[in-house]
Amino acid sequence: MKHVIVVGSGAGGATVAKKLQGEFAVTVLEAGKEFQPLALELGTIEKLKRTGLLFDEREMRLLFPALQIRKTRGMVLVNGNCLGGSTTVSTGNAVRMDRELQTLGINLDEEFKEIYQEIPITIEHQKRWHKHTRRLFEICTAMDLAPSPMPKMGDYDRCTSCGRCMLGCPRGAKWDSRRFLQHAVDRGAQVVTQCQVEKVVIQNGRAVGVEAKHRWTRRFFPADVVVLAAGGLATPVILQRSGITCEPRLFVDPVLCVATEWPDAQQCREIEMPFYVQREHFILSPYFDYLSFPFNKRWKPPAKDILGIMIKLADTPKGSVSAHGPQKTLSAEDKRRLAEAVVICNDILRQFGAGNDDIFLGTVNAGHPGGMLPLTERHATSMRDPRLPGNLYVADATLFPNSLGGPPILTIIAMAKKVSKACAERWSA
Repeated sequence: MKHVIVVGSGAGGATVAKKLQGEFAVTVLEAGKEFQPLALELGTIEKLKRTGLLFDEREMRLLFPALQIRKTRGMVLVNGNCLGGSTTVSTGNAVRMDRELQTLGINLDEEFKEIYQEIPITIEHQKRWHKHTRRLFEICTAMDLAPSPMPKMGDYDRCTSCGRCMLGCPRGAKWDSRRFLQHAVDRGAQVVTQCQVEKVVIQNGRAVGVEAKHRWTRRFFPADVVVLAAGGLATPVILQRSGITCEPRLFVDPVLCVATEWPDAQQCREIEMPFYVQREHFILSPYFDYLSFPFNKRWKPPAKDILGIMIKLADTPKGSVSAHGPQKTLSAEDKRRLAEAVVICNDILRQFGAGNDDIFLGTVNAGHPGGMLPLTERHATSMRDPRLPGNLYVADATLFPNSLGGPPILTIIAMAKKVSKACAERWSA
């Protein structure tokens, strides 16, 4: 049986492992440790904020090791660094966003159909929304913004609206990719944590394995096929260290929250991103920003008195990442679209009852990187770039041609399924 090395255990990597294990012998290499939810309660974070000890977003790693935090030119980049990747620190959204892939001739209908059979997706959480969430929904409806309840992955009958979706769901209501990993393990797959893959070893035009730092030692893991799914910031670095050039087309889906103080808003104890408004270049969604609250001076305790709306922007694919870190700034067009979205958020909050002087902004952050090895029409069947050796694949957001400006997990899973099928068709024999 041929051996497949899968690098990364997030949405893409776990999907590939689940899909290929059995037909291949699969080993998943994950840079992070086992996921541990944030142990601190919000009250403790409020106390730390009042001391003034929290002043740099990178300190969040000390509080919540599952997060990896980078800073680049006025923006904070966040991703999961643990078993399950960024799915463990996401809000569990399930929106199909493959329109641009369709224009390239990449049809994912079959893959999405499989997903809907494998993962419970629901809007049943709507019945437990808090009154302020319902009011925001009504205001957006009255403003002709056409809000829609956000589809969520998981069993939301178990949800208690604790507001900790991205901190590690304490009730197991939210789906994350560890479910797929467990399925693969039950069928014989191996998972190695704390294993930082540095490069793919290529000999005579063929990938023969990967070199990795495993805890305190360096190891070579041989493979017949290698699938990189380490995420939009890590996969390009591995490729570049392997001698494969990527494109300076990094996007990150910037997030900016517009907020106001509102007595007993209790948004910090509401399901995160309960509904969304879709615009051409961004989405809007109610959201308590756990990154802005501890570190941004405008976000003052108590957390229960803050009401916010997230802007998630489809940014210009201009940026790069290397072993030295990411290089990414907002373009003039990005700033213009962000300002347009801020105006709409201000209008919503004023309709809610906030005064002009009571509205403030959060910290620009981003957590959906990708785009540095984008698919084109030529790749619609093979699902791989010809600059890669024939037995090396990529199965994460690195393949997206442009920013989605919205929740990517469902589409990454579908795309990873498509990559898995292309891989199996070529190499299973």
